[in-house]
Amino acid sequence: MAKRLRSGYTTGACAAAAAKAAAIAAQSGKAPKTVELIFPDGSKHSFKVHQAEVTKDSGIASIIKDAGDDPDVTNHAEIVATVKIGTDQPESMDIIKMDNISLRAGSGVGRVTKPGLAVSVGEPAINPVPRQMIHQAVREVESVKNVLVTISIPRGEELAEKTLNQRLGILGGLSILGTTGIVRPVSADAWKATIETSMNVAREAGLDDIVLSTGRTSEKGAQSRLKLPVEAYAMMGDYLEFSLRTAAEKGFATIHLAGMWAKIMKAAMQIPQTHVRHGVLEVKAGAAMLEEFGVDDELLGKLQGANTAREMYGHLEEAGRQDIVRGVCKKARDYGRQVSNKEVRVYLVDAKAKVMEHV
Repeated sequence: MAKRLRSGYTTGACAAAAAKAAAIAAQSGKAPKTVELIFPDGSKHSFKVHQAEVTKDSGIASIIKDAGDDPDVTNHAEIVATVKIGTDQPESMDIIKMDNISLRAGSGVGRVTKPGLAVSVGEPAINPVPRQMIHQAVREVESVKNVLVTISIPRGEELAEKTLNQRLGILGGLSILGTTGIVRPVSADAWKATIETSMNVAREAGLDDIVLSTGRTSEKGAQSRLKLPVEAYAMMGDYLEFSLRTAAEKGFATIHLAGMWAKIMKAAMQIPQTHVRHGVLEVKAGAAMLEEFGVDDELLGKLQGANTAREMYGHLEEAGRQDIVRGVCKKARDYGRQVSNKEVRVYLVDAKAKVMEHV
């Protein structure tokens, strides 16, 4: 029986918990060991405070993010909040005003530099729901008014290099994200939200072309052929049909689809979700599709006996059947056009990021 994956908490929830702990420390002069938050759905969650201290006019507290079993680069990152009571702040894009609570980004939290994201250009990369959660968490602390809350993430700028933040126009650190407070392991919603955000940034940059790639290698291959701005590239992973439909809805004129052989074969076979769990490439069905292009009995036997799509490609290569490879790419292109009703171009990329075929 497969192990059930464990959920965790978003950076937004951790920032709110740290802010509440820091507010308690500032107000009472005592460092709390735990804090309780009410999430957007009304559920209550308890957080262990990693560190907390009281200074002359501030409280400082931190929470160690637990992302559960989600492979998030921010897992185990320290989210720090500093709360200063009794201070009025001037109007500034650096300061997010919420009643008598002001919020700003400290070191390791990014700033938005491109339109198309959930917050305006120039503002701290703290998304709307985390802002609301921080605001609510601090308000729950009695007698706390005219408060300045600063959220920071040690090593945030270093960790941000492992994310798409720079491409999306978030510079100087990580984003404070989350819509529910909960991180679902390998969440489909999170993937789709990232795809859509990438497309929003591309549209706001005035681009009519979008490049959908299944991974880093295929993206590099497309970049070697296409001289498009970095905003044009959206990592779609396995969400083929969703990405094609969303690109069409966003109004892109041309969709460039880059992938390695197994993913291109699945597109040619009209499999909408190409992850192995949802879009298993059955060898028999794959061989049947390749047979449509005309193969002799010897090659057909090898294709039917193959264990993987990669092995099939090797047999086609040995037989000198580049015409079949090109034919598969055309079928993938036709599927893309059928789904999106847009101009679609396909790039077959190998493991060394070389474009092997382009239609």
